[in-house]
Amino acid sequence: MKKVFSIITVAFVAASFVACGPSAEDKAKMEEREKQIKDSIAASITESMGAVEAVVDSAAAVVSTATEAATEEVKK
Repeated sequence: MKKVFSIITVAFVAASFVACGPSAEDKAKMEEREKQIKDSIAASITESMGAVEAVVDSAAAVVSTATEAATEEVKK
């Protein structure tokens, strides 16, 4: 009987610790970390979009130059 009571007591204590959840301080830390991650992702996306725009602009300039050269060749 003592074993059963001990097992039930240990299970109850363990369940009560789990049920408490994180403290307000821990929740605030988790929210701050989540905000930092979101900001980091947004900055990375913005930086990547800038790089993509630069490549697209460069490709557009090459195509424009090639088109102009081809047009001049056809005119001759």
